[in-house]
Amino acid sequence: MPKIQMYTSANCAYCVAAKNLLKSKGLDYQEIRVDLDATRREEMLARAQRRTVPQIFVNDRHVGGFEDLVAAERSGELAKLIGSGA
Repeated sequence: MPKIQMYTSANCAYCVAAKNLLKSKGLDYQEIRVDLDATRREEMLARAQRRTVPQIFVNDRHVGGFEDLVAAERSGELAKLIGSGA
């Protein structure tokens, strides 16, 4: 199973959409709430070099935000990242 980490905050429609996309593919993920922990927000900024949520990592590779996740899904890149090849 791939290691998927997603930095999120409350009331973020793109975060919900990203979680729903991953769930629809049967993928588990670790949700990291940056609105509850300033240290985690700093961690996200250091890893992603972006301030917006969600920020998604698959096997420690930065995918990006929701739109990047959708683009990766459409291009087949997400399947490669998660190792399914589908």
